[in-house]
Amino acid sequence: MKLYNKMKRYRSGLLVATAALVTGMSACTKNFERYNTDNTGVTDGQLGPDFNSLGLYLKSAQMSILNFSGGGDPNSYQVQQNLNADCFSGYFMTPNPFSSSNNTNYGLVPGWNGEAYKVGYLNVMSPVLKLRESGIDKNFPAVWAVAQIIQVTAMSRVTDIYGPIPYSRVGEGLSSVPYDSQQDVYKRFFAQLDTATGSLRAQISSGTQLPFNFSNFDVVYNGNFPQWLRFANSLRLRLAMHIVKADPATAKLEAEKALNPANGGVITDNADNMTVKVTGDFTNPLVFIAKNWADIRIGASLQCYLTGYKDPRVSRYMDKATDPATGLKGVYKGIRIGSLVDKPKYQTYSSLNTEDGASPAFTLKTPMQVMTAAEVYFLRAEATIRGWSNTGGSAQQLYEQGVTTSMAQWQVSAPGYLANDSSHADAYTDPKNPVNNINSPSTITIKWNEGDVEAKKMERIMTQKWLAMFPEGQEAWTEFRRTGYPKLFPVVNNNSGNTISTDVQIRRLPFPQNEYNTNPAAVAAAVQLLSTPADNGGTRLWWDK
Repeated sequence: MKLYNKMKRYRSGLLVATAALVTGMSACTKNFERYNTDNTGVTDGQLGPDFNSLGLYLKSAQMSILNFSGGGDPNSYQVQQNLNADCFSGYFMTPNPFSSSNNTNYGLVPGWNGEAYKVGYLNVMSPVLKLRESGIDKNFPAVWAVAQIIQVTAMSRVTDIYGPIPYSRVGEGLSSVPYDSQQDVYKRFFAQLDTATGSLRAQISSGTQLPFNFSNFDVVYNGNFPQWLRFANSLRLRLAMHIVKADPATAKLEAEKALNPANGGVITDNADNMTVKVTGDFTNPLVFIAKNWADIRIGASLQCYLTGYKDPRVSRYMDKATDPATGLKGVYKGIRIGSLVDKPKYQTYSSLNTEDGASPAFTLKTPMQVMTAAEVYFLRAEATIRGWSNTGGSAQQLYEQGVTTSMAQWQVSAPGYLANDSSHADAYTDPKNPVNNINSPSTITIKWNEGDVEAKKMERIMTQKWLAMFPEGQEAWTEFRRTGYPKLFPVVNNNSGNTISTDVQIRRLPFPQNEYNTNPAAVAAAVQLLSTPADNGGTRLWWDK
């Protein structure tokens, strides 16, 4: 099966202005009709103000954070994230050239770049608006709190792709919805999290029983409100850290609020990891793309850090190469981003771990990962270095806890790993094309050294955080842009026409072409809100300093 290129047009301004488009939306993928119907189990004629149909809206929004619901079969996820952030983050690279110029070599494809935007509004914002129209925010504030948390989770990913987005005026019935600056979008995120966490704390304190089984519609935490509260606080901490260079005072305020034990705590155990279950006829789209289409393989940056560190997670993250060529068969080998590839040659490089070992880590039903306890420990380690309150340990303690929590998540043993002060990322060699060869990207080692300068401590934290967040490429790309770590291999070929620096690497995606076609005045104003008024992949976001 091949990547689709043609998308039916949708009118952005109208879509985001109404919540009645949850069902019956114009198709964007070849299997839209089946996926849209199967996800909710109801049709237009069946929708009503009952708990069952409203709960299904919530389930739809949860599954669309990482898009395998609503309009999203694996085709949609492929261009929403996989051929974008998953590759930009250093985790993956495609063996399929698709065309000589595409996102993996910075020849940005307009037909790919609007998918994350479309999914955010049609598959998340629209059902959440439908929930609000039902009065659930007043009648069942704890359920509305979960809907708000889902919306913030999903739309934070959208703004971190494009920058300014329509947000505060969505749902007002406007024919042209204005964009908010990214700074204002983040302010709104924090306000929504204030409301949501307050409602969750009230629900937990009162113990009020809902008149329906919320767990039927919760494919993340099975209706467990304390877990949703811990995730909401962890999400606040993540978003606070995103803006630390752009607005350090707000970052500190929001991070300390998230870390204050009186507010319900953050994720500290893998049992609380935020993962979305893959139910019914749906499949994990990343696994589907790797296993069934052979359209994605491991990136060279990830492979070189794991093999250089002799990291035991390597066997859980990837399979060994199957190519019989010398230097390939039976070893872990990724593909360098921006390489000139052809599928028969490069699909034999390392893929996700779907085959090797007695119990491979990835199957078509593996839940989709959004946030883990390990990530939160690394956030807390960074907060400690910044001198913030309520972090709960020294930077070294939290760093080491992040590593050991990740090892436990992936069920590997790592004796001596934290004491390794000599190993660093490998250089990359490509047996099929020496043009792709490159020296090691970094000399950073694993063992904590309290005497290191702050920059070196940050590189160590961020490198291990990046290893622990796999395979969630969207957040990994965000953190690379925010901090510059880990140091990643640059693209071999840069087809951006000098709009994206090979060394600095890609910073964002351009606004969707459909917005220029249907919402031209608003998107033109949005361009002026960017750090520089240039709608291309080299322009930095507000928080990207």
